[in-house]
Amino acid sequence: MTETATAVHAPQRASGSARWLALGVIALAQLMVVLDATIVTISLPFAQRDLDISDGNRQWMLTAYTLIFGGLLLLGGRLADYLGRRRIFIVGLIGFASASALAGLAQTGAELFAGRALQGAFAALLAPAALSLLSVTFTEPGERATAFGVFAGISAGGAALGLIAGGALTEYASWRWCLLVNTPIALIALLGALAWVAKDVPAPRSGGYDVPGAVTVTLGLISIVYGFSRAADDGWLAGSTLALLVAGLALLVAFVAIERRSANPLLPLHIPGEINRGGAFLAALLIPIAMFAMFLFLSFYFQITLGYSALKAGFAFLPFPAGIAISAGVTSALLPKLGPRPLMLAGAVLGVVGLVLLAQLSFGDSFLAGVLPAQVLIALGMGPLFVGMQTVALHQVEEEDSGVASALLNAAQQVGGAVGTALLTTISVQVAKTFAHDNPGIDNLAARAAIHSYDVAFYVGAGFFLAAVPIIALMIRDRPENLIEGSEDGARLPVAV
Repeated sequence: MTETATAVHAPQRASGSARWLALGVIALAQLMVVLDATIVTISLPFAQRDLDISDGNRQWMLTAYTLIFGGLLLLGGRLADYLGRRRIFIVGLIGFASASALAGLAQTGAELFAGRALQGAFAALLAPAALSLLSVTFTEPGERATAFGVFAGISAGGAALGLIAGGALTEYASWRWCLLVNTPIALIALLGALAWVAKDVPAPRSGGYDVPGAVTVTLGLISIVYGFSRAADDGWLAGSTLALLVAGLALLVAFVAIERRSANPLLPLHIPGEINRGGAFLAALLIPIAMFAMFLFLSFYFQITLGYSALKAGFAFLPFPAGIAISAGVTSALLPKLGPRPLMLAGAVLGVVGLVLLAQLSFGDSFLAGVLPAQVLIALGMGPLFVGMQTVALHQVEEEDSGVASALLNAAQQVGGAVGTALLTTISVQVAKTFAHDNPGIDNLAARAAIHSYDVAFYVGAGFFLAAVPIIALMIRDRPENLIEGSEDGARLPVAV
C-alpha cells in the first residue's frame, strides 16, 4: 500500500479536544455493551416471576445476548471496515437503543429473549467499530496509550459495574430498567458520535464479500458459544453438547480453509498469525475463563451465603472497577516507556495470586477478610492485562483491517467467557455434590459445600491465569517505540489533515 493511498483511506484528523470528546463517546458505548452482559444477572429472578418464564428457559435472558453477540462479532468487524466504522457505530447505537426498549417493555418471555438477541446483534456492530475507531483516532504513542487505558478499564471493569447497576436498579426501580436504561444512554452517545467522532472513508474493495467465510465463522462461533453454555446444564458428555462443540470446531476449520483460498477474506490470516497479536488473542481467550466465572460465583456467595440484598451485592463488587481504573491509568502512563510484556506479566501474576487468595475462602469469613484483599489484587492485575491485550491486538494492523482485528479480540473474550462459565460451573456443581456426600453430618452443610466448590473453581481459574504467563512471556515481543499505528512492515500510517 502506498503512502498516498493510505492517506486517502485514513479518517479525518480531529482536533485535540474533539478526539478526547470522541473517546468519551466511544467509551460510553463500550461501557453499555459490557454492562449488558451482567446487568441483568441480579434482576433475572424478578423478570422470571413477572413474565412467568420457566426455570428451563430463564437462562435465555443471558444466553440470547452472549450467543448472538459472540457469533456475529467477526462479521460486524468486517462490516465496519467495508462500510465505515463511524457509520456502523451509529447504526449499532440506534439498533441497541431500539432493542433495549423492546426487551425492557417485553410482556412475554419470547419478547424478552428476542430483544436480548437483537441487543447482541447490534452489540456485535458496536464493539469492534468502537475499538477500531479508537485505533485510527489516536496515533501518537502517549495519547494512544491513554485512550487504550480508558477503554481497557471500561472493558475489564464493566462486568462488575453491571452487577452494581443491576442491583441498584432492581432494588429501587424495576428489573425492566436494567434494560430500558440503555435507550437514553445510547441516544446520548449517538448525539456525541454525530458531533465529535470523525468520519472515515471505508477501504476500497476489489472483490465481493466473503459470504462463505461469513456464514461458516458465524455459525461456528454460535455453535461453540452455545455448546459451552449448554454444557453447564446438560453435562460435557451429553449428545447435544458434543454435537454443538464438534459442529462448531468443524465449521471453524472450514472457515480457516476458506480464508486461505479467498481473494477477499473476511479475516486475513496474517492478523492472528503475527506473533504479538497471536499472543494477545490467546491471552484474551484465557483470562475471561477465570473472570466471568469468578463474578458469577461471587454473586452467589454475596447473595446466598452472606445474605446480601441485590443492592449490597452489587456494591460488594465496587473494588473491581475502582482497582481496574487505577491500574489501567498507571499502565497507560508506563506502556510507551516499558512496552506491554512486563506490564502484562505483572498483571497475570497478580491475577494468579489474587485468585489463589480468594480460594482460601471458608465458612464464616467476612467480606473484608475473605474477599476484599483478593478483589484488590485481581483488579490491579486486570488493568495491565486489558490495556496490553487491546493495544497489542491492533499491533501494526493495516487500517482497513482494524475492524476485523478488533472483532477477533472481542470474539476471543466472548468464547473465553462462555468456556469459563460452563467449565467452572460444571466443576463447581460436581465438587459441591461430592463434598455433601462425604460430609453428611456437619453443620451448615449446604453453605460449606457451596464455598468449597467456589474455592476449587477459583483454583482452576488461577490455573488459566498461570497458563497466560508463558504465552505473554514468549509471544509478546513488541517494543515500546512500536506501539503506534503502523502497517505490517512497521511503517507508520499517515493521517489526513
